[in-house]
Amino acid sequence: MGLKDWIERPAAHVATKDRSVSNILRGAAARLTTPLLPDDYLHLANPLWSARELRGRIVEVRRETADSATLVIKPGWGFDFGYAPGQYIGIGLHVDGRWHWRSYSLTSSPTWDRKLISITVKAMTDGFLSTHLVSGVPAGTIVRLAEPKGEFVLSDPPPPKILFLTAGSGITPIISMLRTLDRRSEQAHAQLPDVVHIHSAPTAPEVMFADEIARFGADHEQYHPYVRLTREQGKFALPELDTVCPDWRDRQVWACGPQAMLDDIERFWDSAGLPERLHLERFAVSRADTSGAGGTVTFAKSGKVVTVDGATTLLEAGESAGALMPFGCRMGICQTCVVPLEKGHVVDLRSGKEHAEGERVQTCISAAAGDCTLGA
Repeated sequence: MGLKDWIERPAAHVATKDRSVSNILRGAAARLTTPLLPDDYLHLANPLWSARELRGRIVEVRRETADSATLVIKPGWGFDFGYAPGQYIGIGLHVDGRWHWRSYSLTSSPTWDRKLISITVKAMTDGFLSTHLVSGVPAGTIVRLAEPKGEFVLSDPPPPKILFLTAGSGITPIISMLRTLDRRSEQAHAQLPDVVHIHSAPTAPEVMFADEIARFGADHEQYHPYVRLTREQGKFALPELDTVCPDWRDRQVWACGPQAMLDDIERFWDSAGLPERLHLERFAVSRADTSGAGGTVTFAKSGKVVTVDGATTLLEAGESAGALMPFGCRMGICQTCVVPLEKGHVVDLRSGKEHAEGERVQTCISAAAGDCTLGA
């Protein structure tokens, strides 16, 4: 490799596919200053400048409901504002001496002009990071970011007839799609596609983006919202579609919400012979559906041994046993946690794919499928 190619190669170890001039310059800075770290100097000028990673600054925390909040973030160098509505990002926050990573849907509309993004987080009872983001993170906090990802996206151009089925925080990727449709219609002076949106929440105060849903309905005659308050009206039953949206069979469908709801929707569309019209977004790994039966995990380097169930990741198993292993994002993106599997079998909790001895596995998203030994 020549000097020109070496300098112009994009920055390594940065969670982005961006090959823009800024990322090439980052790569050059990182290599030309080795073994010194340019980040040490860049941070003094602007904490969002980094030659090694994507960063962002939280510029606003806006309460949506009693247990949810929108975080508006200004990304630094290298962020791709051309993401598709419906995609998610990884966000890392430094709390109590360690980095905590989670994925959240982008709720902002992709735009190059404002240079801001947003996520909306619902605090979960067992969610350390979500609770902290909703109630404990101040504006001005610097976070790490992973590039936008995900296949649950609104097509461009959108289909002429759309059905959105959401519940709870499952509305977050859909609000990005709605904001994008609203923005495009304003720019093009055109109508939205024919959109029916059925959203469920326990009570009126728990409806996220309630005012915005009402505004979309008032501004766009092609947008037809139907909000079901389940504590008063009961759970929305899919056969009700024949009344609420009689032409549901003719629509492209995007659905996001609790696992049980999505399982019901998937079965319903399968039975109707229309699975190709259905797009699903599952926020959490459905660990109960995997073949990870658990077992005894041996960590070869440390000699630590622990017995775990099939819902505990290998990374969590190692941490509980005192066998500390490398990790980064903790959600299967960065590949930092990859180790060799010396014996036995493990299962990928996202896809259900089983891995056998001799393969390298991601410990943050894999669980034991029987007794196994890791080369870590």
